Amino acid sequence: MPKAKTTKKIEKPVWLKYTKDEVEAIILKLADKGLTAEKIGLVLRDQYGIPKVKIYDLKISKILKEKQKYQEPTNINLKTKLQKIIDHYKKNKQDKNSERSLMITKAKLKKRDDYAKKKNKK
Repeated sequence: MPKAKTTKKIEKPVWLKYTKDEVEAIILKLADKGLTAEKIGLVLRDQYGIPKVKIYDLKISKILKEKQKYQEPTNINLKTKLQKIIDHYKKNKQDKNSERSLMITKAKLKKRDDYAKKKNKK
């Protein structure tokens, strides 16, 4: 017999001084700086002392989607990786491994873009 999943409500610690609206404002401010949802979570934890935004019944990606500021982190990471490989390959034309990784990364990026377009059509 499967166990019923118990949802444990995370309570806000007494030392946490931010309100729900302030956290949303911080998230949007960090998104304006060009940070992804993943990075925003790290900044909130490290610089603002907010361990998880679930304490406030929020999700970073949901807030960013509502304000049309959400960027797919996989695509962003692949684009930066692709740019690094291209820069390396321009300097080192003899590097066959980087040539292969360049092709593979381009293919991955194209797959992700095609998937995103297909998903948005539905």
